Amino acid sequence: MDVKLADLLRAIQGDEIIPYFQPLVELRTGQLIGFEVLARWKRPNGETRLPTNFISLAEEQGLIGMLANQIYRNAFSLIAELPAPLGLAINVSPAQLHHATLARQIRAAADDANFPMDRLTIEITETALATDLQRSLQTARQLKEMGCRLSLDDFGTGYSSLGSLLALPFDELKIDRSFVASMTEQRDSRKIVAAIAGLGSSLGILTVGEGVETEEQAEMLRLFSCNRAQGWLYGKAVPASEVPKLIAAPPWVAPCADPALAGRWEESSLEALPMQRLPQLQAIYDGAPVGLGFLDLKLHYVNLNQRLAEMNGFPVSEHLGKSMEELMPEIFPSIASHLRRALGGEAVSDIEVSRPASYEGGPPWTSLVSYWPARDEADEVIGISIAVIDISERKVAEDALMESVFLHQHMAAICGQVPWSMDRDAQDLQVGSHPGAAGSDDDAAHRPEWLRDVHPADRESTIEAMRAALHSKQHIDIEYRVRRGEQGWRWMRCRATPRLGPKGEVLRWYGGVEDVDDARHLWKELGQSRAALTALTDALPVVAGFESPEEQTARLPAKREKSAAAAKKERRA
Repeated sequence: MDVKLADLLRAIQGDEIIPYFQPLVELRTGQLIGFEVLARWKRPNGETRLPTNFISLAEEQGLIGMLANQIYRNAFSLIAELPAPLGLAINVSPAQLHHATLARQIRAAADDANFPMDRLTIEITETALATDLQRSLQTARQLKEMGCRLSLDDFGTGYSSLGSLLALPFDELKIDRSFVASMTEQRDSRKIVAAIAGLGSSLGILTVGEGVETEEQAEMLRLFSCNRAQGWLYGKAVPASEVPKLIAAPPWVAPCADPALAGRWEESSLEALPMQRLPQLQAIYDGAPVGLGFLDLKLHYVNLNQRLAEMNGFPVSEHLGKSMEELMPEIFPSIASHLRRALGGEAVSDIEVSRPASYEGGPPWTSLVSYWPARDEADEVIGISIAVIDISERKVAEDALMESVFLHQHMAAICGQVPWSMDRDAQDLQVGSHPGAAGSDDDAAHRPEWLRDVHPADRESTIEAMRAALHSKQHIDIEYRVRRGEQGWRWMRCRATPRLGPKGEVLRWYGGVEDVDDARHLWKELGQSRAALTALTDALPVVAGFESPEEQTARLPAKREKSAAAAKKERRA
């Protein structure tokens, strides 16, 4: 709608252009921190016109100073009692910024309403800096000297350079609403918002997201570590009469409508705060005790830490730009399928990979490798993250342990003994798994009351023998009977040796249990047979000329000599 100059002059003179107030919110907490002052033309017929209908005309006709002064005075007087620490932000046009009296004009309006200057923020557009940077710098310094804060409005859409950003003492960057509106859908906008937030943080300048209308936009700004926000999500601009309601309202932090929303843009948050995050991530990357690297879609090394380079046997520089197949041709066939799975979006973890000792690229090793797909904001795979843990020493230890267990099991099977260990007080008995293990079938041998499985008749003697050994720290060698299921009571021989500590104390007993029941029965039967044979021999009558086998053996050499002499005599005859 076209605005006529006469109507605008009448509106200014009639005090029809009034201030509206839009809330500014601290993103992390949702707390109200102040209001931006916006101009509205409240016509006598009740119609409300937005600034786009009249601000440009006021600038063209040289009325912007008069119009802005009216807005400032009305805003300061309407909410002069604004509770601390809430503040106000007012906009300054390029024409005003280049006027030498701007600082005095704002100071006079604030003093008339007793509004504190340290709670006032002056918003300057980038366009205002393009024409006369020296004049802008002079005015900005005057405003700062009065205690005002400076905000660079609509950052990213104007013509100022980073040099002007550094030249002027800005406290705040406002991210233009056009980027905020499209950042959840367009990657380029997302990159720009992340870059602005990171730039502000790097320079120690607060960042404000304009035009926030959805919780998704607010969540993304939070992830980018943006400090503040304003927009319809937190409230539209309202007249001064409605400001008390906004002040009394609870914080604007609301739960995400989509539970997955909070995690959707986590990857994008790494794009913010690059100056802080990069050295932190680099330190973690280089200092990790595991090998870390990144492969592109063609499986070429894009990045890796020193640990992975050492494990592969090549310097970092020799990895970059080369494919894994080119660097490690002997290993690649065994991992190619896992890499293809990762490129397809599947996370592959704990794959054991071994490099032979004959491999020329470096020392032999065995490692656990994980391949994780890396995704961009659109959830597309852009490469593979590699994590490698060297388990060579652990593998050697495991192999030695397995060999020891194998040898132990076969030795136990051959000799028929069952190994066991016991604490120094003979309470905790640990028995090896073998068919000849002492104890009952319900695994009672593992209980401190293991002696209850000993035959009652042997229990006391076993206890005495065990007590004597514990006291003397000498070897244990005792025999007792133990119930073995359907086999009934069977004799066992238990032998053990103590392991002594540096002070001669017993650390633990180690020994073996052997089933000697069959042997005892054989010896018993042999003894019985000997006794029967002796009794039978004693019962026989004595026969003349009877010689025992021992006597016959003793006389054998003399008999042989006599036979030889007789044979010699016959040959002579």
